[in-house]
Amino acid sequence: MDLDFSDNFIVKSKFSIDDFPTEYEGKLTKKGGKEMLAAEKGKLHELQERLYSDGSKSILVVLQAMDAAGKDSLIKHVFGGVNPQGCSVTSFKTPNDKEYAHDFLWRHYMALPEKGKIGIFNRSHYESVLVCKVHPEYNLNEKVWKSVNDFDEKFWKKRYESIRNFEKTLAENGTTIIKIFLNVSQKEQKKRFLERIDDPTKNWKFSAGDLPERELWSKYMTAYEEAINETSKDYAPWYVIPADHKWFTRVAAIQVIIDAMEKMDLQYPVVSEEGKKALLDTKKELEKE
Repeated sequence: MDLDFSDNFIVKSKFSIDDFPTEYEGKLTKKGGKEMLAAEKGKLHELQERLYSDGSKSILVVLQAMDAAGKDSLIKHVFGGVNPQGCSVTSFKTPNDKEYAHDFLWRHYMALPEKGKIGIFNRSHYESVLVCKVHPEYNLNEKVWKSVNDFDEKFWKKRYESIRNFEKTLAENGTTIIKIFLNVSQKEQKKRFLERIDDPTKNWKFSAGDLPERELWSKYMTAYEEAINETSKDYAPWYVIPADHKWFTRVAAIQVIIDAMEKMDLQYPVVSEEGKKALLDTKKELEKE
């Protein structure tokens, strides 16, 4: 049984969302998946230590999904074992006035991980070609354009180009980029919405605005399909992972991240001969105490 899912969901050619499953139907069980996740978290912790000590590279994990697909819980379960000093999570909400006063990528530049660290974007710069494509009037808040009629095909092509250039610059300067779309079905989203409504401890997760957005499902799927086709590149690939079973989503995601970090050739710093001698001298002094 193949238990390595790191290459199963990468977008390598023309992407059609209908060709990617929302549900895992393999032989791995939920119990086996949880055991695998626990083991993989140990690998991720060790790779993070190497990333931090190496200090020359960084990793950016971009998470995008429809509401209730499991982004928050994925972050909790996948990254729960890493050193929080070397990992940051940024959840991008609706831009504020200060952010609208800059170009659409500005706030994302400000949140990028330093060398030696992992950065996680919970939603990201892709909102500008997803929610803002479904609701083009939102772009008027940038105060550059006068009418929604300005948001034609040429406008969106330039947005995709800006995103590609942004990511290519990051990749050329030591940042490994992993973009994950949690592919949840409309049926499973309904189930999770109902759970949020029925469970008082989860009521806060549900917003009245979630239902109108759900009615625009097909428009969102079209926007995701186009965005992924325009921006899945060797230097910043997209992975479309089934999200109807959260336990499997976490296993597949952590394997994708581990595989990418292993390819970064991260090394612990080599101590010079002079440094080794100093360590031995220090050891002798400590042992005398």
